[in-house]
Amino acid sequence: MPDLIVLYEHPQWQQPLFDALTDRGVDFAAYDLKTAAFGAADLPQARLYFNQASPSAYVRGNTRAVPYALALMEDLEAQGVRVINGAAAFRLELSKIAQARLLLRLGIDHPRSVAFNQVAALRDRAAEIGFPAILKPNQGGSGARMWRIDSLAELDTLLEQQPELWLPDNLLLLQEYLPHDARNEGIVRLEFLGGELLYAMRVCSDGGFNLCPSEVCHPVDGADGACAVPTKQPTTFHPFPQIAADAVATAQRLFVAAGLDIGGIEYLEVNGRRVFYDINANSNLRRPVAQAFGFDPFERVVDYLVAQLNALPADR
Repeated sequence: MPDLIVLYEHPQWQQPLFDALTDRGVDFAAYDLKTAAFGAADLPQARLYFNQASPSAYVRGNTRAVPYALALMEDLEAQGVRVINGAAAFRLELSKIAQARLLLRLGIDHPRSVAFNQVAALRDRAAEIGFPAILKPNQGGSGARMWRIDSLAELDTLLEQQPELWLPDNLLLLQEYLPHDARNEGIVRLEFLGGELLYAMRVCSDGGFNLCPSEVCHPVDGADGACAVPTKQPTTFHPFPQIAADAVATAQRLFVAAGLDIGGIEYLEVNGRRVFYDINANSNLRRPVAQAFGFDPFERVVDYLVAQLNALPADR
């Protein structure tokens, strides 16, 4: 029985972590969520589990991996098992409207958002958001199925022509559009590990929504990435050591309130506002950015996982 089990759906994203665990000699197993089964009488197979499931699994044809991962983690936690980025953190990552509620509760500036299941229901609510607006799935990931919308009529036509946009959970968001300098300023993504800032980076693009930092999706050499979500090139990732201390403090407060162990927080700056808009429990760390700060991010993650193992009773 291994000490650690990593729950995953996308093997290429997780390979750097698997390599780092192997190099450190950690006794671990990889649990593929795409084809799996468990029973209510099953006992835990490791002392520690690490959730690396992604909400965007559906764009790769792996829609069932997400509810399976959530059910498995809930079962494990019911038995008292420690799951890093467990069920509560994953449920939050699966719902953009829940993230908006958390941001509102914390008093953190965020885009106005309305969830809906019929365009007709927006007739009396669209003015709260205004146009242009952003359409996105409630269960987002990798910028999939996001559109800029200029009117309710355009939204209605789009969903009639592309009903698959309702997937995977048949719940969409109309969200405040925040114009910003995507090419030169981009967005800011802060990666946290165990509640502490690991690094910050700016992510710049030509206006595309897929800002996934994985080198699989956006190779360092600028080549086309092997990503299921179409992306505009180039998308560039820059170390951001000059990040303001109050921005870090706000992101750290959000990270802790979200119940994350490892993850990324994103914000953008527009018209004097610093607007936080995304919470990521499955963080695809970008090695070249971390190396600019003098370390390998996957080695840091392994350090954290080993410390978590050492903190558990040996007979767990």
